[in-house]
Amino acid sequence: MTFFEAIFLGIIQGVFMFLPVSSTSHLVLIQHWLITQGSALPAPESPEMILFDLVVHVGTLISIAVVFNKSLSGFLTRLKGDIQQYQGKNRGGKEFLYLRLGALGLFSVFITGVVGLPLKTYFEQIFAHPAAISVTLTITGILLYVTDILGPRKRGLRGINPGVAAAIGAAQGLALMPGLSRSGMTITFALLSGLKRRWAAEYSFFIAFPTILLATVVQALQVWYIQEPLNIGVFQLVVGFVVSALVGIAALKLVLKLLYRARFRYFSYYVWLLAAAVFISSMKGAL
Repeated sequence: MTFFEAIFLGIIQGVFMFLPVSSTSHLVLIQHWLITQGSALPAPESPEMILFDLVVHVGTLISIAVVFNKSLSGFLTRLKGDIQQYQGKNRGGKEFLYLRLGALGLFSVFITGVVGLPLKTYFEQIFAHPAAISVTLTITGILLYVTDILGPRKRGLRGINPGVAAAIGAAQGLALMPGLSRSGMTITFALLSGLKRRWAAEYSFFIAFPTILLATVVQALQVWYIQEPLNIGVFQLVVGFVVSALVGIAALKLVLKLLYRARFRYFSYYVWLLAAAVFISSMKGAL
């Protein structure tokens, strides 16, 4: 991987991580295209290329921390207070809302692992087949369209229960499949569970932290275990990480505006066009 390829792929991740159109599918399709143009990139389904994809995903976690700085810091402060009071002798019948939300978030991540890990090998095989990605992109488009025609959602933070957390976690596990947008899947399932749009977005992006970090650790261990020569150096990983973080800030702000105004269907049209283009290109052997 060259320096410019690392920058280019970092930009792709930063732009499409928060747009609900599956950043992974865009990374994979761009990688296939670069290889057809003579690039020496590893195959998109190779462990080291998947590791690079995860590292740039970690970069976009910085974007979440910046954009949701007030909400995240407020949550952590209240969570700390809940923990301290819970450990104290005089709990006074306190609700411990943020402690419960933290536990439910971890439960969502656990369900993601239960759903996603057994299917990890199968999902990774899809990286090698652009035609299959066109199918999952089509599904993403349908889900995005559904989110805009839903009526007002009434469930607030106190309405998040284990059933809602499990549904969102399962959606995130399925989104490990290339072409299914993580943000699109989790926000859609949160809205279908009745969660208000603001809380659907914040819950979705907050559980991205432990999920993406754990997935990156698992993939790094897999790359280390196979002990094969790597074609992607630490420098390229760092470049992709930094670029994706910077570009992701602008993309996330745009997505939040469109989500709150119920404008996700615009992305569904784009995803369907992309799915058609990918399918036709794969049939012609261009990908």
